[in-house]
Amino acid sequence: ILFILTLILFYINSFAQTGQEYIEQNGVVDSFKVLYPTKMQSKVDKIVATLLSRYHYKRIDLNDSLSSVIYDNYIKTLDFNRMYLLKSDIDRFEKYRYSLDDYLKEGSLSVPFDIFNTFKTRLTERMFFVVDRLEGDFDYSTSELFIHDRENAEWAKSQEEIDNIWRQRLKNDALNKKLAKEEWDKTSETLTKRYQRFHKVILQYVEEDVFQIYMNAFANAIDPHTSYFSPITSENFDISMSLSFEGIGASLMVKDDYTTIARIIPGGPASKSDNLFENDRIVAVGQDEDGEMIDVVGWRIDNVVQKIRGKKGTVVRLAILRADATFDMPTEEVKLIRDKIKLEEQAASSEI
Repeated sequence: ILFILTLILFYINSFAQTGQEYIEQNGVVDSFKVLYPTKMQSKVDKIVATLLSRYHYKRIDLNDSLSSVIYDNYIKTLDFNRMYLLKSDIDRFEKYRYSLDDYLKEGSLSVPFDIFNTFKTRLTERMFFVVDRLEGDFDYSTSELFIHDRENAEWAKSQEEIDNIWRQRLKNDALNKKLAKEEWDKTSETLTKRYQRFHKVILQYVEEDVFQIYMNAFANAIDPHTSYFSPITSENFDISMSLSFEGIGASLMVKDDYTTIARIIPGGPASKSDNLFENDRIVAVGQDEDGEMIDVVGWRIDNVVQKIRGKKGTVVRLAILRADATFDMPTEEVKLIRDKIKLEEQAASSEI
C-alpha cells in the first residue's frame, strides 16, 4: 500500500531562491547561517500531524512511543554512520526523545532545527580536520583496523576520538588511491574536493530542507511508504509521473560551482535553438525580454532549475559561459521560449 502525502498549502516564503554568502577560512567554506523554522512551517507541521494521526490507514497514535521512533529516524537521517555528532550532543538531545509527539501537535520545530544546526557545526569541524590532515601523507607501516560501517557503533566521546576515526577513514581512502598507483598530491586534491562537495551541499540547505527531513522522519515512523513532499519535491514528483514539464529542455548538473548543461533533450527549445550545448555553463538567468539577469554561480541546482522553468510561451534568458571558455572570458546571452517538454525516454515500455 502506497500512501504519499503531498501537502502544498503555500510556497513557503523562506524557501531560498538566491545563493548564500560564504566565507572561507583555511580552505573550509562556511555560511555561518543558523536556520530557524518559519511560522508557515509551524502551521504545516500541525496540519501534517493531524492528517497522519487521524486519517492514515494505520491509525497510529501520536504518543511517546512514536516520538522515540521519530527521534531515531531523524538522527539516523542526519548522521547514519555516526561520523559527525558526539556523544555529548546525543546526550543533550536525548531529553527530547519522548517529547516530539507533543511538539508536533503544538507546531513547535525548535528541537529538530537545533539538532540540525548542531550537526552542521560538527560537519564544518570535520572539514577543518580533513583539510588539515590531507596536507601530508599517512604512515602505512602500522597495523590498524578501520570499521567502515559505524551505524551501530558507539558515539565518539571526545574530539580526539572522532579525530582518530576520521584519520582512519581518510587513511583508508588514501590507501585505496595508493593501491591504484595514484600520486599523493593527486590523492590529496581528490579527497579534499570529495568532502568539500558534500559539505557544500549541507551548507546550501535552507529551512524547507530541514523541515522536509523532519516531516519524513515522522511519516516514515508511521509507515515506510509514507512521505512528506516539500513544494519543489512535489513538483519534481509530478514531472516524473506525467513525464512532462514546461521549460527549455535541458538536463543540468553542478560542476565547479557552475550549473552546467549535462544533456540537451531532443525537440525542446534548447535543441531547436542550436545555440546551447553540452558542458556550457549557466552564469546568470533573466526573465522575459528585459528582466534583470540574476547571477546563479554557486546556487543549488534546484533553485537554478526553478528560475529556468516556467509557463509555456514565456521567455527566459541565459548568460552562458561556453564549455571551452576560460573563467575570465565574456558570456553569451541565449534567449529561449519555454515549451512543453516530453520525457519520452523515461516512459515505461515493453518489448517482445
